[in-house]
Amino acid sequence: MARKSPKNLIFAILSVLILIGGITYYFNYSIRMVKQDYEAKISNLNRQTAENLMNIETQINALGLNLSSQIGSVGADLNSFKQENQHEIITLSNLIDQIEQQSSIKLSELKSELKDIQIKSADFSAIVDDVLQSVVSVKTNVGQGSGAIIDRNGYIVTNVHVINGASTIKVVTYSGDSYNANTLVGYNEAADIAVLKVSASSLNSLDFGDSDEVKVGEKVIAAGNPAGLSFTVTEGIVSAFRDSSNGIRYIQTDVPINPGNSGGPLINAKGEIIGINNFKVGGFEGLGFAISSNDVRSVVKKMISDYESKQNP
Repeated sequence: MARKSPKNLIFAILSVLILIGGITYYFNYSIRMVKQDYEAKISNLNRQTAENLMNIETQINALGLNLSSQIGSVGADLNSFKQENQHEIITLSNLIDQIEQQSSIKLSELKSELKDIQIKSADFSAIVDDVLQSVVSVKTNVGQGSGAIIDRNGYIVTNVHVINGASTIKVVTYSGDSYNANTLVGYNEAADIAVLKVSASSLNSLDFGDSDEVKVGEKVIAAGNPAGLSFTVTEGIVSAFRDSSNGIRYIQTDVPINPGNSGGPLINAKGEIIGINNFKVGGFEGLGFAISSNDVRSVVKKMISDYESKQNP
């Protein structure tokens, strides 16, 4: 194959260089033209914008201070409205919270009042079922009596004379559950109050009411195990209050207190313990006595505290 001469090669190279130079020139020229066109449009736009701004400024100045004053007034009104609106929202929110809290309180009070109304107008049926869930029959090898569950963890209050001399003690709940109650938490012979403990949890318990608030003539019920008839309630009224020489206050009632009722709770219209049934004066009908709940609570609280201190030294 024939080889190209040096002249032809140089010519070819020059042709390529010229072509590249032409393309580059054309490309640069096109860029310059586009740039000039862009700059011209930008300049025109800036000019138009400046003119428009001047026109707007002229128009605003023409409106004068009146418009400025009106704008300021509107702004002030808006701020005032926002502040008032925010204040009203806060007030409304607080009012809603108060209504919710009061509604909750009133609802609880209403439920209690409804029970009181039922009791005052008819009988204790509204609370008897709940009360009996926390009453127990106390059975020993020497006799029997009643008791009240005062703590869901198995603490039961009764009379000392109910368990006196017993070697075995069992308690039976309203639902029929039976527990060994040989753990004697403590006792006070002067007050005739004893506390037993069973190995159980989540038991239904009764709360102590304030016996100082009990009124003569107030309706009450005694719950217990009279004459071996388990879980019986009897209704009566508070007749009087008697203070003993040992400092214990007794609530006198006309509720029939029979053998087996001892140690059971005397209940008010709220389903609270206001006394622990203690004894009946022999030969007299409608003359029963219960140890006041405030005295019972004080004695029981110390017994349980001392017992738990020994268990967890």
